[in-house]
Amino acid sequence: MAHDEDKRLAALAAAAEVESGMIVGLGTGSTAAWLIYHLAERVRGGLSITAVATSHATERAARGAGIAVLAFDDLATIDLAIDGVDEIDDGLLAIKGAGGAMLREKIVATAARRMIAIADGSKRAVEIGRAPVPVEILPFARTFARDRLKALGGTPTLRMTNDRPFVTDQENLVIDCSFPALHDAAATAARIAAIPGVLGHGLFLSEIDTAYIAENGRVSRMDRL
Repeated sequence: MAHDEDKRLAALAAAAEVESGMIVGLGTGSTAAWLIYHLAERVRGGLSITAVATSHATERAARGAGIAVLAFDDLATIDLAIDGVDEIDDGLLAIKGAGGAMLREKIVATAARRMIAIADGSKRAVEIGRAPVPVEILPFARTFARDRLKALGGTPTLRMTNDRPFVTDQENLVIDCSFPALHDAAATAARIAAIPGVLGHGLFLSEIDTAYIAENGRVSRMDRL
């Protein structure tokens, strides 16, 4: 319960930065669900925004809460993206994708003029790499990509759900790849991205501008220097 309250507080801090007239990218996951809750409260109070969603689940939740949602297909840029993270360090390097939406999340984050990460204190790390790196791949490349990820020193595991391969909103597969260390995350990200059949990965190394981290009821803010 403490983590859930911290997620709520981090989301509340980020929601306070949203201004009328903005196009806001909404992330996916349990912390982003609190963001939708708080933004919906502000919309009912007169805040006028439109949103783009990083997953079908987020779109359904936002519409259900009364937030207007645009198709991202027709947009090149948005004002602000807000999303949770699986792991984040003090330099705002992060791993994302436990919810399986990292490809859309990265597109929306890159399109945003500014991105805010929100998380509870359990997601903070001295150095990222404890969490596996999710990699979205074409089904056609499943075995090939897994072999190439292993050659990079990772331990790749095809994500499963209900004894079947997990399928993203784009009908692709996800390989969760654990690395013994990520001392050079940028080099690892480049090597993963260079594998044919890889469509995206969960290393967010330059996208996040600000993070709100809540722990034991206290919210701290970190900004990219």
